Amino acid sequence: KKLYRSRKDSKLFGVCGGIAEYFDTDPTIIRLLAIILLFVSFGWGILIYLAAAFIMPQDDGFIDV
Repeated sequence: KKLYRSRKDSKLFGVCGGIAEYFDTDPTIIRLLAIILLFVSFGWGILIYLAAAFIMPQDDGFIDV
């Protein structure tokens, strides 16, 4: 099981969708937690999100069997 940016559940870069797929949870919950992190961290959340967007590889769309 690997962490990828999601293609099928992407709003901006697919980071939250990829995290939700990795933890097998609802992407809306992850997005809400990201918004809370944005306000609590005084802007550091934006840098963390952008870093994750550039570090995490894009999902290739194939299913591993």
